[in-house]
Amino acid sequence: MSMDIKPQERKFKRTLTGEVVSDKCKNTLVVKVVRRFRHAKYNKFVHASKKYYVHTEVDGVARIGDKVSIIESRPHSRLKRWELLSEKGSDQ
Repeated sequence: MSMDIKPQERKFKRTLTGEVVSDKCKNTLVVKVVRRFRHAKYNKFVHASKKYYVHTEVDGVARIGDKVSIIESRPHSRLKRWELLSEKGSDQ
C-alpha cells in the first residue's frame, strides 16, 4: 500500500504549549509540556509531563520559566523534532 499524500501536502502539524526548563544548548531549548487527563481506572485527574527538544534559530529568544508554543517540524537532529512558534513570556 503506497501513500498518496505528499509530505508538502500534509496540513496537520501538532502545536503544544509548555515551559522552558533549559536554555543552555546552542539553538536548542528544552520545553516541558504538562497534560492533564482522567485516569481510566480511578477516574481522578492525573498530570503527566514530557520534555521536548526544540530548535530555535536565534539564541536568547526564551529564558528558563517562559511559556512558549512549539510546532512539529522536520528532524533537526536525533532528538529535535520541534520548532519554536512563539514566546508568551514568563509566568511571574
